[in-house]
Amino acid sequence: MDNSLLVSLSSQLAAYRSMDVIANNLANASTPAFKRESVKFEEMVTQVTPSEGQIGPQNVSFVKDTGVLRDLTQGSLETTNAPFDVAISGKGYMVIQTPQGNRYTRNGHFSLDPNGQLVTSDGQPVLGDGGAITITPDDGDVHIAADGTVSGKNGDIGKLQLVDFPDERAMTKIGASLYSTTQAPVTSEDGSFQQGMLESSNVQPVLEISHMIEIMRAYETTATLTSSQEDLQRQSIDKLGAMPN
Repeated sequence: MDNSLLVSLSSQLAAYRSMDVIANNLANASTPAFKRESVKFEEMVTQVTPSEGQIGPQNVSFVKDTGVLRDLTQGSLETTNAPFDVAISGKGYMVIQTPQGNRYTRNGHFSLDPNGQLVTSDGQPVLGDGGAITITPDDGDVHIAADGTVSGKNGDIGKLQLVDFPDERAMTKIGASLYSTTQAPVTSEDGSFQQGMLESSNVQPVLEISHMIEIMRAYETTATLTSSQEDLQRQSIDKLGAMPN
């Protein structure tokens, strides 16, 4: 395949990957504590044999997808007044128990399961310092303090864990709001809990749509160049075929 077509193809694949990530951002614009993502690209330069009229090896530049960057900026805190909704102000993650082991989240949209356990929207237990937190009807109105202490009319029920990690960007995203990591968690010193609130997504739909339009235009430009190159090749073949033997 001609080098110009290969370069165009790499650009089109990069645009496709960017569109995929932007679409995921927009789909999660209303997901609590969702963090915006963007694709990281690098230039990959390779040498090819010179064409007619060129001297020495020629450099050709391609686009290489090297991963996804996560924007860790905190979203705004929105009041819900739901007694089991909890937002984190500052750094840190809550600990969730899953069949695959402990996972971590900033999405504090919690509720009680039939057994009175505090769980996520997927039914996974939220862990406190002593394990799962169970709330009974006898506890009455529940209060969650800034340090995570959960209390009712009969006293303390448990305490939500708030942990942090040396490298948040190294955490692996699972679904829209859970994260896994091999790093050892440490107690967060810079975060606090806000009951009756949720952290909103940090996605800004208007900006995402603007980026999408830019990428679509770049894709269309590359597609036009590819089409023009193919037309030139077709015309050259037709002219060669029309020449007398």
